[in-house]
Amino acid sequence: MTDKNKVTVLGIGNILMGDEGFGVHFVRWYSKRYRDTDDVRMVDGGTLGYALLDIICSCDHLIVVDVLKVQDAPGSIYRFNKEEIELHMPPPTSAHEVTFPDVLFKTELMGESPETIFLCIVPHSYKDLDMDMTPLLYDKFIDMEKLLLAELEHLNIHQERLPDA
Repeated sequence: MTDKNKVTVLGIGNILMGDEGFGVHFVRWYSKRYRDTDDVRMVDGGTLGYALLDIICSCDHLIVVDVLKVQDAPGSIYRFNKEEIELHMPPPTSAHEVTFPDVLFKTELMGESPETIFLCIVPHSYKDLDMDMTPLLYDKFIDMEKLLLAELEHLNIHQERLPDA
């Protein structure tokens, strides 16, 4: 018997750096459009690092929404599994910096790593102390929503849209 929920959708990023906060902004937006269910937990993970361990270890499936810093057109959207995303991760910049891949690696060491999918978008700009994303990325919420709904459907989860959304 397990006390894990089925799916956690985790939006990560720094909302103080413009487009870097896409994952957090998207999860907040999406949460206002769909009815809460026991099968899906929407989480604003921000930049919490190891504080996310309990959240990640308490689900069967993890869907991470984040930005991906690659040379491609801003607004391009990618879907990766855990192995595929490793090919696109930048090298560590400091032995003291905790990155999200470090957190996932820790869950693997603990033997509690969920099935993980990454839904990523290429950002347009990063500005320190700018809480607004570019209009281009806001316009991509609908595309990311479609991709997330397809992932949930694949897991036999059907989300009910709220009437006013």
